[in-house]
Formats: sequence, C-alpha cells, structure tokens
Amino acid sequence: MAGLSAMEKKLAEYKCNTNEAIHLKLVRFPEDLEDDSTTFHPEFSHQVFGDDEVAFGYKGLKILLYYIAGNLSTLFRIDYTSKVNENFDCVEADDIESKIREIIPPGFNRSIDDFVCLLEKDVNFKPFGILLHTYSVHNNEAGEDITYQIYKTDMTCPGFREYHERLQTFLMWFIETASFIDVDDERWNYFLVFEKYNKDGATLFATVGYMTVYNYYVYPDKTRPRVSQMLILPPFQGEGHGAQLLETVHRYYMASPTVLDITAEDPSENYVKLRDFVLVKLCQALPCFSPEKLKQGFSQEMVTEAQQKLKVNKKKQREIAKMRRCLRPEELTNQLNQIDLNLQHKQLDETFQQLVSDYRRVLERLAQV
Repeated sequence: MAGLSAMEKKLAEYKCNTNEAIHLKLVRFPEDLEDDSTTFHPEFSHQVFGDDEVAFGYKGLKILLYYIAGNLSTLFRIDYTSKVNENFDCVEADDIESKIREIIPPGFNRSIDDFVCLLEKDVNFKPFGILLHTYSVHNNEAGEDITYQIYKTDMTCPGFREYHERLQTFLMWFIETASFIDVDDERWNYFLVFEKYNKDGATLFATVGYMTVYNYYVYPDKTRPRVSQMLILPPFQGEGHGAQLLETVHRYYMASPTVLDITAEDPSENYVKLRDFVLVKLCQALPCFSPEKLKQGFSQEMVTEAQQKLKVNKKKQREIAKMRRCLRPEELTNQLNQIDLNLQHKQLDETFQQLVSDYRRVLERLAQV
C-alpha cells in the first residue's frame, strides 16, 4: 500500500488545472507573443475537460490558443516539460489535442513563424455587415479616446461563417453553459463590436465581443427577438462595451414595426443588471418618464409606453398565463402556493432589498453617463 501511495503521489504531479494551463491572447503586434500582460485565461473549461477542469499526464502544461486580433486566425500549440508516458509504463496522458480540436475549426497554425506572417495580413481585415453605431471610450493609459464600432451581420456575408467558427470558441471558456448554435438557421442575427486602432499608419480592427439573437415568429405577423449569447472578451471587460452593445441591439429592434418585444434566453444575473441599466437609460427619453411625471409617482401609462416604445417583454405575466392554460385549477393553486407563506414573505423581502441595491447601482451608473 505504501508503494501505491507513493505512486499516486508521483502521478498527482502530472495533473494540471486547465483554466491555468490554457493561455489565450488577442495578438496585434509580434511582440505580444512574448508579453505576459496580453495573456488571459478561461473562467471555465469543464465543457472541454470535464467537471474537475483537470488534464492528466503533463508537467508544466501550456495550451496556447492565440488569435490574431482582427480576423481571429488561430495558433494552437501544446507545450509541456514532462509527459507521464515517458516515465511510467501503462499510463496514458489525456489526449488534449483531440479535446481542443472538437471546438476549434480546422486551418489553425502550429508554427509561430507562420502565425506572424498571417498577422501582417490582418491589415486587410474589415468588419462584417452594416455599421449600426460608433462610440468612443477614454483610455487613461494611452491618454486618448479609443473608437469602437458595432455591426450587424448574418451568414450571407462573405467570410463571416469562417470568422464566426473561430469567434464562438471563446464561449466555451467564458459562458458556463455555452453551446454552439445552428448557423444554417436563417433566423439568427449577429452583432459584432470592434475597436479601431492604428498600426504603422494604417487603420485596423480588433474583435471586442459579440451577441447572437434569434428571431422567433409570433402569429400572425410579428417577431420576438431573443438574445441567446453575449460576450465581451476579457481584455475589454469593465469598459462599458456590454451596455453599448445591448443598447444598440435594443435600438435596432425598437425601430422595427414587426418586432413585438425583446427577450433573453436564460439570462444570467449580470445580464439582468446590464439590461436594467440599459432600459432605465432608454426610459429617460420617454415623455412618461420626464422629471415632472416621475415626481407624480409610478403609473400604468409608464408601463404601457415602455412596453410599446422599448419593446419590453412581459415575461412573468406570460408564464402565469401559460400555467393557467396548461394546468388544472387545483394544480395551478398548488404551484403558486407550494412555498410556505412566511417563507414567501422572507424571500420577497430579500428580493426587494436586493432590487433596491441593484437599482441604486443603476442610478449611480446613470449619473456618471
């Protein structure tokens, strides 16, 4: 047993945390390849490496996934200092390459020299689709305003399908329950955020983030856009790009007379907070939310105007209506009253206090706009 324990300890040295082992970069300049400050790591890797987020069989494991900042051409390499197969008989290391190849499209580079050659061609990359919005963010480190643009596109745009195959790989590392969508379904819309930057006197575009929206049909002649995936890449997080993207998407659909309302698929807590901020900001432009009207208190007129002008979705009411249609009266009563009344009151109070805190943050953020 003592020998087995010693063996287990030896083998444990060949286990690596995959969130730490995966090195991601968005490369603009050749020197970025050796600059550790441009490296970032996944938040999640369980969808590729299992719930433990561990790869077995390597010491000093580095899984390099480097992307050219604009067109996202990819460098994929696996580096390590020692492999278990070389030191132990009948013990196999995990097949990391096969796992990664399941999510990244073919055509990636293994050679750093080839990757650098492709980097020089990124000057020819241009955003896909139609320009919806341009905005700027002040960069304190650079001491200047940086320009960003948001585009809408679809799979009919030349080259976008291949670009999207590379872009969607980031979902696996930063959205806990991510999955790839069916891009052959024409009802998908894609919204992309790019940064404009200068390199050797030329204007280039770097990928910042994106959103996918599915257009559901609503009888008889309406659509209900549903936000499916939204990701701002880590180097750009905390700069307000998520709010800019979501507001742009809302404004795009608000302008369409065929859109009934705008929804989101299984929204995360952070998404809900972001949506609250964007909708409150949009409400400020509505007559019903003028300072004079706000002083008079909340009214049904505000609800109606927000729903009609901002295409706000009435989710809770629809869910209860659906339950009324699908459940017998006694089942509905049981469903609505299954929680003890005192527990309901406690949970309502906790929810209320959390909402007050959340909306205070929304108002503080609005005050800074």
